[in-house]
Amino acid sequence: MLTGPTRRIVTGHDARGQAIIQEDGPVPRYKQIGGATGPMFHEVWNTRATPAPIDAASGEPEEEGILLAAPKNGTRIRVLDIPPDDESFKDMTPEQAKAHFAEVGAEDASSFSGSESRHAHMHRTETIDYGIVLEGEVVLIMDEGETTVRAGDIVIQRGTNHGWANRTDRNCRIAFILIDGKFDEDLA
Repeated sequence: MLTGPTRRIVTGHDARGQAIIQEDGPVPRYKQIGGATGPMFHEVWNTRATPAPIDAASGEPEEEGILLAAPKNGTRIRVLDIPPDDESFKDMTPEQAKAHFAEVGAEDASSFSGSESRHAHMHRTETIDYGIVLEGEVVLIMDEGETTVRAGDIVIQRGTNHGWANRTDRNCRIAFILIDGKFDEDLA
């Protein structure tokens, strides 16, 4: 089982323009969100423009804390460790769900409205997300339907309302690449 912060290797260029390994170590931002039952975020990298500027040796753009969505006109890559669902999810209130997402700067992303919602962590962001399960399995819950996603499977999340339920007894590790998007008028 994978544990601890994800290793991040960043490449760059030296003063002569030769390709080098600029950084090699654990991700600098690694934090559990939502208390002991919440997921662990491993923030790997973000960009702030498209196309992304490529220079000799700058680092990742500065960012405070953990933010759910990709930066405006940018991208984000993270690894998420999703623990098994906790019994407390059944008693969660909409206010508690909003507070959970507020920890990652996205209170308004929460769509949980109580017992009629399919999962306490249902949410929606204005992004295209590529999710690649690295270890374990997790259930992708949509407004209509759900499917189990296992190691090696890839989800393309297109700004849809969704939740992740870990119905197993072990951690699921999933990598996400998030790309800033813009909702069509009909979907906004």
